[in-house]
Amino acid sequence: MADDAGLNPSRDDFATLLNESLGGRDFMEGQVVKGTIVGLEKDFAIIDVGLKTEGRVSIKEFGAGDEGKP
Repeated sequence: MADDAGLNPSRDDFATLLNESLGGRDFMEGQVVKGTIVGLEKDFAIIDVGLKTEGRVSIKEFGAGDEGKP
């Protein structure tokens, strides 16, 4: 794995740690995933999809139902 001092991890070490932190999930940009809304800010919903940190999604993305209004 890393050298004896543990201060210079290899590229493979980093890849292994990254894969472990993602829990084997294969998320891709633009992919729709299920999550739980854990908070609301002024213009954003905070969503937990099971990764290290939560995501922020604009509330506008949820289609508040005001399409077609003048």
